[in-house]
Amino acid sequence: MPAPVLVTYATSYGSTAEVAAAVAKALEAEGLDVTLVPVRKVNRLAGYSAVVIGAPLYMFQLHRHARSFFIRHRKDLSEKPVAVFSLGPFHEDEKEWQEAKEQLDKALDRYPWLNPVSIHMVGGKFDPAALRFPFSWIPALKKMDPVDIRDWKAVGNWADGLVRYITGQDEG
Repeated sequence: MPAPVLVTYATSYGSTAEVAAAVAKALEAEGLDVTLVPVRKVNRLAGYSAVVIGAPLYMFQLHRHARSFFIRHRKDLSEKPVAVFSLGPFHEDEKEWQEAKEQLDKALDRYPWLNPVSIHMVGGKFDPAALRFPFSWIPALKKMDPVDIRDWKAVGNWADGLVRYITGQDEG
């Protein structure tokens, strides 16, 4: 049995935390020992066999807590399997998804030592009633309809596929 897997996340409104919890649950269902904790509360990566990190894209960047996590844990992250997921698009528009994937790739390019075993884009959730400053002052955002296009089945399937990377066993 491998050491525990760390599933960690950066979030501003809780949506990424919900996806991280679903990933952790799927990994546990596959028999893995999982620790689920926000990136701000992770002090060390010693003792974990792998790391799964989730963060939303805001204004073409990963959440600032995720960026700090990557820098703070550079050495450990370069020495173990790491998987990354990000929440991005709010619509089922192929162009929007492609642009979000390109933004994620570009954001991860800032960490050339990071070599994720898997990268996954998840549809986003938007609730204008939950907006905080400065976004709460943007009239166009406040007028938007709430949306949640997170695909829970796809999240579970992606998490199931991570098991082979985490355990070092090939499924095929």
